[in-house]
Amino acid sequence: MKLMHYAAAAALAVGAQAAPVLAETLKVSTFVPPKHAFNRMLESWGEELSEKTDGALTVEIFPAGQLGPPPRQFDLVRSGAADIAVVLHGATPGRFAMSELAGMPQTAPAAGNASAISSRRLTELAPDYLAEEHEGTKILWMAVTPPLKIHGAGDVPETLEDLEGLRIRYAGTIWQQIVETLGASPVPVPPAQTADALGKGVVDGATFPFEATLAFDLAPVTDWSITPGLSSATFSVVMSDAAYERLSDEHKALIDETTGPDRAEAFGEMWDAGEEHGLEYMKEGGVTIVELSEDQLATLEEMLAPIIENKVSEMEAAGQPAQAFLDAYTQ
Repeated sequence: MKLMHYAAAAALAVGAQAAPVLAETLKVSTFVPPKHAFNRMLESWGEELSEKTDGALTVEIFPAGQLGPPPRQFDLVRSGAADIAVVLHGATPGRFAMSELAGMPQTAPAAGNASAISSRRLTELAPDYLAEEHEGTKILWMAVTPPLKIHGAGDVPETLEDLEGLRIRYAGTIWQQIVETLGASPVPVPPAQTADALGKGVVDGATFPFEATLAFDLAPVTDWSITPGLSSATFSVVMSDAAYERLSDEHKALIDETTGPDRAEAFGEMWDAGEEHGLEYMKEGGVTIVELSEDQLATLEEMLAPIIENKVSEMEAAGQPAQAFLDAYTQ
């Protein structure tokens, strides 16, 4: 009997060891065009997951808003319609107030405003400061764009006063305030519709990093771009808690290993490289690049400072550690 017992136990042990890990395909939603840096990074990540699991863990990407527009991306994950999504915080004003602080005017880590630096730093701070406003999801990594520039059609502006009265496409309350501070009129236009809006004169300008001008094909409808950038946009790549929990321990460990600050930095490096390509694309398209003078930059800093001060005061009054977060982010 003992021999039969040991034999049965051994057979069960062998069977347990041989049981394959269930294959999983993670459904990823993005609202950006297929060639955008987000999709390229997600494809690369998916290939890495597949290679390390012999095809047992893969991703399927649904780009260009196939599953929903920018404001719905976070809720697609929360509801289970997608396992992973790219979230533009500014698309749902006020919902991700702490995350958006990293995109405030002329706000960046002391090491620099390159996306590789800012995206890594924001991801490092996410567990302590940003988890609550991303409740129900696991933050895979955060992303901060290179500072956005204003791109416009029509006469090339020579002074900041020349922007007064223009209709400028924006995303998020911070950029809305910047546009209003410049004396222009903020107009909400979905990213994918910006080229059409510029071409038809619905708006006179739009705010994007150079990398996005390439992704959204803005050069043909743009006459000028103002540099340097004024403020950034923040994003998060999130996975639903439910999707993460249904994975095997082995696959959970791999998700943890291949995301986080290192992935954020790698993505930021891709974005920074795209920024250079986007600038060349605009120049080759005949777009005039307007460089603000030191005096103009000083004037801008003075004009935009109240936006930061008011936002921090408002959040602190609501019990949010806005100043502590900003101090940590910019150190």
